Amino acid sequence: MVRVRFAPSPTGYLHIGAARTALFNWLFARHHKGKFILRIEDTDFTRSSEEMSRGILEGLKWLGMDWDEGPFFQSEKLDVYRIKVEELVENGYAYHCFCLPEEIRKRKQDASSRGEYWEYDRRCLNLPEDEKKQFEKEGRPKAIRFLVPEREIKYRDLVHGPISVESQNIEDFVLLRGDGLPTYHLSVVVDDIEQRITHVIRGDDHISNTPKQILLYKAFDSPLPEFAHLALILGSDKKKLSKRHGVTSLHQFEEDGYFPQAMLNFLAQMSWSPGEKERLYSTAEMIQEFSLEKLSKGSPVFDRTKLEWLNGQWISQMKAEELSPYVMEDLKRVNLWQDDLANNRKSWYFKLIDLLKERSRTIKDFAVRAKPFLSDDYSYDPSGIEKHLRDEKLGILLPVLKEDFLKMDNFSAEDIEHVLRQRAEKEGIKPALLIHALRMLVVGTPVSPGIFEVLELIGKNKTIERMDRLRNVKH
Repeated sequence: MVRVRFAPSPTGYLHIGAARTALFNWLFARHHKGKFILRIEDTDFTRSSEEMSRGILEGLKWLGMDWDEGPFFQSEKLDVYRIKVEELVENGYAYHCFCLPEEIRKRKQDASSRGEYWEYDRRCLNLPEDEKKQFEKEGRPKAIRFLVPEREIKYRDLVHGPISVESQNIEDFVLLRGDGLPTYHLSVVVDDIEQRITHVIRGDDHISNTPKQILLYKAFDSPLPEFAHLALILGSDKKKLSKRHGVTSLHQFEEDGYFPQAMLNFLAQMSWSPGEKERLYSTAEMIQEFSLEKLSKGSPVFDRTKLEWLNGQWISQMKAEELSPYVMEDLKRVNLWQDDLANNRKSWYFKLIDLLKERSRTIKDFAVRAKPFLSDDYSYDPSGIEKHLRDEKLGILLPVLKEDFLKMDNFSAEDIEHVLRQRAEKEGIKPALLIHALRMLVVGTPVSPGIFEVLELIGKNKTIERMDRLRNVKH
């Protein structure tokens, strides 16, 4: 049975790269009807926190990714790691190292000053027994290092193909620090063996770690999992994605009005090609179509425009009733919510949502576009004023059109359009002159949903009142 794991460190909130790794592991497990294990690698006590752990769990839940086992916390297994590493010492695969961190740093600095590269020189491998006893007596902290054998380390990466590394390029790496805490290499291999992980799917930045971990699997006489390393996500400058690109935690995207289904599609389509790119896939479709063979070796670029498009597609598919609570929360955020929208004006409110959703890319777009419908205090786009309100004929045409509107009994989109086009024909002008002017006066922008549907929702009285603003807006 396929068994994969997502093993984040709680030193920060769940970010885009980690969320994509989690998703690919989850899709792989679900596609093969296997197990998805959640493991929190929290042995870095100076940077890990419960708050960050909660944030990771909440991020996965928001995306709809459930786990079959866990969450397991490495901080609860320190004794296990210490026992396992002593087994390696007893079997000749590792040895105690009494070199202090400051001594190591000095040797590196001295070598660097001579223009030389320095790696650990196995000074403690054959340390005389009397010297070991003296260090022990002094209470000198000791680390445990892995004794790297001389061999070629080969494996086939499921994304990158065959990879080979000579062990002479790997120094004897630390497994247990002098303070008794395990390093990443030790804890990850011990856990992967214990949890019977069959496939390790993680970022490209771990490729350099894999040869060391393969050596550990062999030392523990354990079968190797298969490895698949995902190309790292880049920013628009083609550098590794980070906060400087304006990309923070997954939670921030939720706060900014994105939906989990859009985010799932966005994450999935970075490095994975399910087929048609310009559409939203359901979770079931992604599970059915997912395979590691379809993963690209090339690094994808974070494209917020695509995320916005996907989110807009999801919004356009949602019913007003589904969008209503999200829109309500954002209207409250900007003090535009009115309680009667939830009862006697609910029908009007749902029509407003349906009108605005086609042009909305995030939930926060609703509050911006809804303002002229819910408040008289809205601004006018300066370029729109110059382009659409400077024609001198408007000073004559708009009062005449206002009189036409006043005579209307049914102020519906269809009747409004009929009256406006009829007036334009009588005056020998193009309807666009009146349409653009009305849009600017009534909502303040040169772009909006269909103007006749807009006017119907604004209502006759408000429309006529705002038509009288021409003089003030122009000046």
